[in-house]
This record gives sequence, structure tokens and C-alpha cells, in this order.
Amino acid sequence: MGLAAVLAACSAGPGGAVQKPARAGNPPLVADSPDCAVTGRLIPSCGAWWGIAPEIFTGLDVVEAVASAERRMAAPADIVHVYHRGKELFPNEKEIRLARDPEHPRLLLINWKPSLTHTWAEVAGGAVDGRIDRLADHLRRTFPERFFLTIHHEPENDVGSAAGSGMRAKDYAAMFRHVVLRLRHKGVKNAVTVMTYMGAPNWAVKPWFEELYPGDDVVDWVAMDPYADHRVQDFGSLVNKTRADFDEWPGFYRWMQWRFPGKPVMIAEWGVFERPDDPAFKRAFFESVRLQIRRYPQIKAMVYFDSPHAPRGDTRFDTAETAGKAFTELARDPHFRATRVPRP
Repeated sequence: MGLAAVLAACSAGPGGAVQKPARAGNPPLVADSPDCAVTGRLIPSCGAWWGIAPEIFTGLDVVEAVASAERRMAAPADIVHVYHRGKELFPNEKEIRLARDPEHPRLLLINWKPSLTHTWAEVAGGAVDGRIDRLADHLRRTFPERFFLTIHHEPENDVGSAAGSGMRAKDYAAMFRHVVLRLRHKGVKNAVTVMTYMGAPNWAVKPWFEELYPGDDVVDWVAMDPYADHRVQDFGSLVNKTRADFDEWPGFYRWMQWRFPGKPVMIAEWGVFERPDDPAFKRAFFESVRLQIRRYPQIKAMVYFDSPHAPRGDTRFDTAETAGKAFTELARDPHFRATRVPRP
């Protein structure tokens, strides 16, 4: 049986969710349940985390951006996705404040590119070990809480397959492994690691694609970053995006079920672009997520990329009133409110 047939045979059973009672003074969004818990790798036992990368490319301070996004969607975020590069230390003071909010504690998804000037092979060889050690010291001193860490997300379009480039798929895997193992060696035990793929069929069929994976011992979650382009009509076709010119590829969720059956899946970025010829598309798409999400029980977190200036269009969820209402209904769905974020 070929790969496509094997993956197509993977089926998603129904996912359970626990309806939570209302908290006094707040909308009926979250409450404690004795049946819902969080594992050491931040996997919610009921439903899935709801997250956002808020107001990206707007210049808003991250605290203001989160407050604005949560106000616009009329719901708190479980996960806040932030981005760091090079020598930057994280989490910074504002990100720590968001994580430790006494009313609504949030999990941080920190997206880090360890270097913009060194190749993956150079990083794997120790070129920025001082930077990694400095970060480890910062984390030990300032942030003992568990957090998600993804390292150089979406590596596929950065691969240079020529020998000696230092940017081959195997170099990426070695870089990821080196960073994680060095952080652990230096005492960082609270980073829940995430391997984030682009989620695009044209990259997934490359001969080097499987060589990107750093190994089960250094990857806790696997993730994809799919966007609703013209090939996508609903949630199912987003997470299992296919293309006629790559007919052997069955879609990322199916592949992840087959390749990583024991790991939680994160949609680390997702967004819906405007369609001038179909102004109701965003509303309809958000409604499809709400109707279909339980068909994909391995998805344990969804983090929306909210930006008026995303590279390929406007992904704000409330560009139309009807879209905003549909997004709010999705954000408040019991599936995304079943497990409480653990307090620091």
C-alpha cells in the first residue's frame, strides 16, 4: 500500500469536549472541571487550546495587542504567540506579565530564530552557544513556568539542498537538536518544544522533507501553519490541503496522524484572507471550523494569525461584522473552553 493510501486510511474519530459553567461576572467561557487536566507537556485532556498572534505588523505593544484582540473576539486567549530573533532574551517583562495575569493566565508560544547570520550547520556546530547559554540563564532566573518553544519555524522554504550550504534539511534537524539539548543541559526544563512545518503540499513532497525532523526525544508537539488561500474552502481542506499537481500528498493532518500518532498537533498559525469576490467567505470559514474541529482530535491547539498586513493579505478576523461574530462564537465554543490554563 502506498503512502497516500496509508494516510488516506487514517480516520479522525469524534473529539470530546466538556461544557464549562459560567463564572460570576464573566461570560460563560471557562471554569474548573475535575475531568479536565493539563499534562506536563501542556496537552489539555479536554478540547483544545485557543490562541492568537495578535495584531501582527500593526506596531501595537504586545500587552495592548492582546487586550485589543481579546476585546474584539470577546474571549480570552489560552496561548499568545510571540516572535524573537537572535540575541533577544525571552520572555520579556511584558510577555511575563501576560503569562501571569491573575484573571486570565496565558501560555506563551515563543517562536525563536537563534541566528539570522549563521547557517543551521554553524548553529549546530556551536556558533551561538554563548547566546543559548545566556538565554538559559535568563529563563532559569526569570521564568520557571512551562511554555511552548518553536525553533526557526517553517524551515522548508529556507532549505538549500546544495552540499556545503549549511542549510540542508539535515542541518536544520541538527540545529534544532543542538539548541534543545543545550538548553536542557543548561537547566531549562520548562520548554515544551514544537516542530512547526509550513503545511504546504509543494514542500512536503520534496525528497529531503522527512530529513527535517529532529527526533522524538527533542520534539513534544508537531505543528503546521496553513492559511486559507484560493485552494481552501473549509476547515477540512485547510488542515488537509492538497494540490492536483502533487497528487501523492494526502494533506498534513493525515500525514501527521500517520507519522506522529502519539504527538499532539498544533495549528501554530492559521489565517483567512479576504476574498473580494466572496465577502462572506470569512464568516463561512469560521463556521466550518466550529462544525468540523471535533473531527480532528489530534489537534490540541489552534493559534490564529491576526494581521491587516500578513504577507499575502488581510487576516483580521473581524473585517466584516458577520465574520467577527462567527469568530467570537468559535472562540467561545466549549471545545476551546474545556480545560483551564494552569495558573503560574
